[in-house]
Amino acid sequence: MTDVKVCGIITVEALAAAVNGGATHVGFVFFAPSPRNLSFDGAAALAAAAPDHVRRVGVFVDPDEELLERAIQAGRLHAVQLHRTAPQRTGHLRQRTGLETWTAVAVKGRADLTGARDYIGAADRILFDAKTPASAALPGGMGVRFDWSLLDGFQHLLPWALSGGLDPANVKEAIRRTGAPLVDASSGLENAPGVKSVDKITAFLQAVAAS
Repeated sequence: MTDVKVCGIITVEALAAAVNGGATHVGFVFFAPSPRNLSFDGAAALAAAAPDHVRRVGVFVDPDEELLERAIQAGRLHAVQLHRTAPQRTGHLRQRTGLETWTAVAVKGRADLTGARDYIGAADRILFDAKTPASAALPGGMGVRFDWSLLDGFQHLLPWALSGGLDPANVKEAIRRTGAPLVDASSGLENAPGVKSVDKITAFLQAVAAS
């Protein structure tokens, strides 16, 4: 069974759709430029409504330690997911928080995959995400996918997850093609940036369950 993270949740309705549909993880974004950014109060309200068997993952872009600590407390996070964060700092934050730590590796070509090896000993899980343009304000959540065939024959040295442009229509193929143990979707489950669709969340989780 493939695990599923529904990321960028900002409403109780979206949270309920994820939980009721069988998501194993939900993602709370703490990054001000994102349309999915949560306030600490918003994160606390969602955490209060989330059952503990669904793991709450905080999503950050090279955060300062005050933001990280306040978000962990507000969202009662089980794990942190770091974007654009160097291996040494990732390891430092992992040690400081004591939480399961994911790191996003942006992928466009095969050479990008080798960057995952730099995080051995620093992160607990690698999230392979599509590389966004250098000028993009956001490191993810833009509906961009990478060529899944790049993962063919790649030796995974850490637990990993697949992200980038996943939606109800393509997730079964993504799992079949890559064997991903965990899939992570955000913009592919929305009607507009930051506006999650209960129907799309439900359809996505049904597609994963049927894969």
